[in-house]
Order: sequence, then structure tokens, then C-alpha cells
Amino acid sequence: MPVLITTDSVCDLSPDILERFQIKMLPLTVSLGDRAYKDGLELTPEDIYAAYRREHLLPQTAAISPQEFTDTFTPYLQQGYEIVHLDISAELSACCQNASIAAAGLEGLYPVDTRHLSTGQGLVVLEACRLRDLGLSAKEVAQGARDYISRVHTSFVLDTLEYMWKGGRCSGFTALGANLLNIKPCLEMQEGLLKVCKKYRGSMRKVYLQYVKEQMQTPDIDPRRVFITHSGGIEPEVLEELRAIVQEAVHPEELLVTTAGCTVTSHCGPGTMGVLFATRA
Repeated sequence: MPVLITTDSVCDLSPDILERFQIKMLPLTVSLGDRAYKDGLELTPEDIYAAYRREHLLPQTAAISPQEFTDTFTPYLQQGYEIVHLDISAELSACCQNASIAAAGLEGLYPVDTRHLSTGQGLVVLEACRLRDLGLSAKEVAQGARDYISRVHTSFVLDTLEYMWKGGRCSGFTALGANLLNIKPCLEMQEGLLKVCKKYRGSMRKVYLQYVKEQMQTPDIDPRRVFITHSGGIEPEVLEELRAIVQEAVHPEELLVTTAGCTVTSHCGPGTMGVLFATRA
């Protein structure tokens, strides 16, 4: 049976990547004020920044519901597809739980909790595509994707804690202290959660460069694909410096610079940047 790979909009894979690898993306709902939008389709990070500048208004995100999953997947299953659906970490969103609820009533649907977000999640999705293209069954693709998860490294450095503070994800005292001391935290996915793993100080250019150099010291990085993902607000020449560091360290077959979507943006704010990759088996 043909295998369809699907994921949610938190994967931060660009439209051209989704088309290239034949991935169907399901958007989360993002509410800004009294209006609801489909993430990545009807709202952009620039819209979020503009609303915050005007009104200090931050969006709320809502997981894809079990009924939305059922309504989306049923026609494909009726056409003879099996589906492997890969979601943002279940520790951060109800998406995977809701996909599992839908799967209980749909034969041929295999939900996968990627334990990551952004292009860390995207790396797991692309591994599922590779396994699909090898001709594996949906069950085998899902298990192969789960086996790959522990190899993925997802981390980011933040320019500001203001968005996390306003969104209730850190205290005002923590945000104020970080601002006064010019501290730039590094967040890393550990056991499905984002945790502070290091704190940098100095200008953001200096922080970006130090962070990427340190990440590129990770042993045995898989050179097939590396992402530099950011939420905007980074000078093009700085991004080129970061590209050069990755290129020299890993010589990746594919180095992709991508922009984070509305979910990461609304939590982390502008100036957030991560280098995301997997290690060899």
C-alpha cells in the first residue's frame, strides 16, 4: 500500500521542502485577538511581531483536534493509503495525543511522537520520507522514525525572554535579570521538553557564532542535512558567517536556512536561532 507522510505545522519545513518530499502539512490554529488563523497559511511571524508592537498582543495556539485528524485522513485511507503522521513532542502539545485518538478508529494510521519541534521535528519527518522511498510499509516507516529520534539534536539561542515572559513561560524576574545581565539562554530538547542547557553573554552576533561553533563540535554529525532555523531579525551577513562555520565543520550535502513558523515565533520572539542536525547511527 502507498504510504503518505504527514506532519503538523510546527515542523517549520518550507513549502518547497514539503512539495519536494511529498509531505502533507496539517496546520495548528493560531488565535490572535478575536480572530483564528491557520498556522503558516493565514498568519506569518511578521504578523505576530506587528501585533505585539502595536498592542503587546501574543497569539494562543491550539492543537489539531481528533475530529480534524479524522476528517483529513479518512479520504486518503479510503483511497488505499497508509499514513505515518509525525507530531511535535507530546510534552509540548496535545497534537500527538489527538492523532492517537483518531488512529484508534482508523485502520492504517500510525502516529509518531517526534519528541522534538521545529526543524528537529522536520528532520524526523524527512527520515520517514527516506524510509518511505525505500519501499517500507507504514508500520516499518513509523518504527524507523522512532528509532531515529534519539539521533536528532534540537537547540536554540534566544535574544530575548520578553515573549516567554508575556506568554507566561518564565517569570518577569527571570526575564528582567537576563536583560540586566545581558544573558542569552540556550534551550535544548531533552526528553521531549525544552530545557535551558547554557547561558551566553555578549552581543547576539558573538553569541550566535559561539553557539554554532560549539554545536559543530558534536561528535559524528550526519552530513546529509543540517538546518539553520531562525525567527527573523538576524542580519544576512551574520547568517552567512553561520553558514560558513557549518560548511567548514561538517561539509553537509545539504545546508538549509529556514524561517521558524508562528508557533516557535510566538513563544521565543525575534532573534531566535538554532542549528539542528542528526548524528550518524
